[in-house]
Amino acid sequence: MTTVTISDDFDLKKIADSGQSFRIKPLENGTFRFISGSEILYIRKLSGKDYEISTFSASGSCSDIKKWNGIWADYFDLSRDYSSIRKLVPASDTFLNEACKNGKGLRILRQDPWEMIISFIISQRKSIPAIKRSIEEICRRFGTCVDTGKETLFLFPSAKELSKATEAELKDCGLGYRVPYIIDAVSRVSRDEIKPYGLYSFEYDELFLRLKEIKGVGDKVSNCICLFAYGKTEAAPVDTWIAKVIEKYYSGVNPFPSYGENAGIMQQYIFYYALTHKDNF
Repeated sequence: MTTVTISDDFDLKKIADSGQSFRIKPLENGTFRFISGSEILYIRKLSGKDYEISTFSASGSCSDIKKWNGIWADYFDLSRDYSSIRKLVPASDTFLNEACKNGKGLRILRQDPWEMIISFIISQRKSIPAIKRSIEEICRRFGTCVDTGKETLFLFPSAKELSKATEAELKDCGLGYRVPYIIDAVSRVSRDEIKPYGLYSFEYDELFLRLKEIKGVGDKVSNCICLFAYGKTEAAPVDTWIAKVIEKYYSGVNPFPSYGENAGIMQQYIFYYALTHKDNF
């Protein structure tokens, strides 16, 4: 058993239910499984600020603590102090203060960019359960099968693996009108027109526009990819739920730009609040 200590806000269930990742899986005994590329993490809260972790890598073995420090600490954005960020909300904004209180423990995940491009293209006009089903079907049909010692699962398929899928096969994954968008993304990445792993150095504005070159990637999807893959926390996606919040609680004026580099974190608190308080809208 390897134990790590996380001193800042950290709630596994809230992170899993926050709508920013579609392959987190709750297991028995309070364990949650996370996948990032070919890396897999099993993590369980022990007591206080201590967590039990176990890692698996399809690309080669390494100690749990090295994987945690080299991959997963960054994945969970642990270098950022979220407890301090929540204190930036003025007392006059009672709604956002309540959303921050409700969402304490959330973190912005820094996920695999290729997976996020495809996942958020799929996410358009789909419920979260439907998104999860489509993504799992894509992984099952086209991804690499691995045995972690705890379970057998399928990794998210690479652009090369996904390029073997026919249009009919993609439709069978429940992708509907999004199939041409997926095909375009696969084609652009396969031809090196878009290099998902070469975009980390881009500034937010440039990255936002670059991603929109992919068919079917509009403002909301591009901002989701910027935020949840590349850690551009100034990106604040506006979907149907956020639009309702802006209209109802902010008189139609978007509150996020005033928070600068923390805009996307504030957006996540509000989005999670909307997901958990749907009857309010």
